[in-house]
Amino acid sequence: MPKFELPELSYAYDALEPYIDRQTMELHYTKHHAAYINNLNNALADYQAYQDWSIERLVMHYNELPQAIATVVRNNAGGHLNHSMFWTFMKKNGGGQPRDKVYAEIAKSFGAFQKFQEQFNAAAKTVFGSGWAWLSIDKNGQLLITTTANQDSPLKDGLKPLLGLDVWEHAYYLKYQNRRPEYIDAWWHVIDWNVIEDGYQEALKRV
Repeated sequence: MPKFELPELSYAYDALEPYIDRQTMELHYTKHHAAYINNLNNALADYQAYQDWSIERLVMHYNELPQAIATVVRNNAGGHLNHSMFWTFMKKNGGGQPRDKVYAEIAKSFGAFQKFQEQFNAAAKTVFGSGWAWLSIDKNGQLLITTTANQDSPLKDGLKPLLGLDVWEHAYYLKYQNRRPEYIDAWWHVIDWNVIEDGYQEALKRV
């Protein structure tokens, strides 16, 4: 029995249409995410000492692993963790604006929700090649927009991710081809701000 498994989606593959199409969702989830999990489990199969590490520990401390598996674990543990969060950030009939404390803190940190959107979009558009754009909270409770390359996580930099957008081409190419900005604009219509609010309030308890 593999240690890491594909998490169950809380919505159907076509739930996010027309913004994210069914074919992309199904391939992204059943092929790309599943591949990260399979690769991770295979990499750890012969290294029993590391099989009880959490996904977060693997992502944050991959440099403590044997050199033979460190890079594979970095890429695939990150892919598993990032995607596991990504699915939860979205829902059918999502979008709109943040709730409660997140809304107030975004307005405080960025001047207004629209300014936050503009800065986040700019970050996502300028990720070179494959990677992610993130809204994270630091150890002082400050909200930050950051990007990571490939499948790296803000956790490695001591940040707690609250919202993330996958800008790998496999996340949007079937529908949007090379038009990444259109995909980014569409994604705002499926965000589950309830999940972001819950994550923010939980993160504040550890500040």
